[in-house]
Parts: sequence; C-alpha cells; structure tokens
Amino acid sequence: MKTEKEKVHFTDNYLLDPTNPITVNVIGAGGTGSKVLTALMEMNHSLIALEHAGLQVRLWDDDIITTANLGRQRFADCEVGLYKSVALINRCNRFSGTNWKAETQKFEKDFFGKCPNTALATITITCVDSVKARFEVAEILKARGYGGNYRDTPTYWLDFGNSRHTGQVLLSTVGKIQQPKSEKFETVAKLPFVTDEFGELLRQSEQQDDTPSCSLAEALDKQDLYINSSLTQMGCSLLWSLFRNGMTPYRGFFHNLKDFTTHPIKVA
Repeated sequence: MKTEKEKVHFTDNYLLDPTNPITVNVIGAGGTGSKVLTALMEMNHSLIALEHAGLQVRLWDDDIITTANLGRQRFADCEVGLYKSVALINRCNRFSGTNWKAETQKFEKDFFGKCPNTALATITITCVDSVKARFEVAEILKARGYGGNYRDTPTYWLDFGNSRHTGQVLLSTVGKIQQPKSEKFETVAKLPFVTDEFGELLRQSEQQDDTPSCSLAEALDKQDLYINSSLTQMGCSLLWSLFRNGMTPYRGFFHNLKDFTTHPIKVA
C-alpha cells in the first residue's frame, strides 16, 4: 500500500547561512507590529548566538503615538507625540545594540509608481489594518520579486491580521523557492499570497470600521487586549521554525482567542 508523503516547504538556502544579516521589512507599528518587533529582537539575539548573521530590520509606519495607543501597544506616556516607528526602533537599538532603521512613511509606491530601494527586503512582515494596504504590498512584492538573484530579493511574506477576538497568520513565498529532492517528503516550492488565496474574503471585510480610536477603552471594543500578543508569539514561532528547522509543514493558522482554539494551515 502506497502512503502519501507529507507536504513540506524547505527554507530558502540564503536564510540558513547568509553572509550578511537577513533584511526584514516590518510594515505597521501598532498593536501587532510593536510586539512583532520585540519578538524579532529576541530572534536576532538567538540567531547570532547560533552563529547566524542575524536580522537587519526596517520598521515602516507614518502614525504618531497618541494616548489611545498606551496600554495595548508598546508605548509609554513620554513617547506620546513621537512617530511610532522611531520610538520603537530607538528603544530596540538602545536595548540590544542593533542598527535597525525607522521609516516615518507608508510602505507604498511613489508619485511615479516606483518603490524606493529601501523597500527591498528578503522577508516582509505586514501588521496592517487595511485591506488596501495588503493589496499594495502584494503588488510591490510581485513587481520586485522576479528580478533575478541579488541580495534583498523579496523571498517571504508573513501577514498578520485580526478582528476583535480572532486572527490569522499566513506565510507566503514571493515566487517559487528551489526545493531539494526528498524521498521522505513531497516538497512545495510556492506558498500562495494571502491576497490571491483569500482576496475575496479580504474585500468583503473591507467595510469594517478602521477609524482611529480616541481612547484605550474604545480601542478595546475593536480588538481584545491579548489578541495581538497571542498572534505575535505563534506567528513569529512559524518564522523561527524556518531558521531553526530549515523546513515547515505549516504555512500559518487561524486563531480564536475567545474560545482558545487554533487551526493550523498545512502546506498544500
């Protein structure tokens, strides 16, 4: 009887043994993005301890910190009025001695329809609220990801999204990643974009109110206190497995904090 092989995705070789730190773009510095940055700081320290080159992160957000951001997001009273990206990156650099960068602008094409060179990164992590922003990121990655082999070629996209009590994290590849031959596993070279696979669902959710909250109490009516934290830990664990294990049988998960359930999404 012939048994079906388990489907897995093997990590791109460049991530496993790079000459220089892996470039990472984090887009969005709010409830999820501020916590993802902390997780990346831990990941960077751990990778370097394992004799890896580590990570070089660039955080994109044009928002200013308000009092409504305190408590649920990683900001203090003394930081109100500062750019979110600048406050978070300065804190990370002081804490861990890194030279990560902050961008006080949106991650988008310019007036001429071009992307700045700083938009290039091996890994893109989106922590955005708007559906429009996701489709714009997808368009940029597709345009910049098929230009041959060079440093900072977009390779992976990790997308975080959530509502009040639920959320999901999905890992995508930018094009196909060369896979090794395997007798044990069925290798999968391409993981679909969230905008391609769930585009219709994203458009249907576009009517959701995304106006800024005026207070923490109002913000908690839109997103529960710990939904961002729980998504961050599990989502960054998926990214960590790419580095640590060199492969993954999963490409994400759906998470419900209200009833404490998580449904993994297997590589297919």
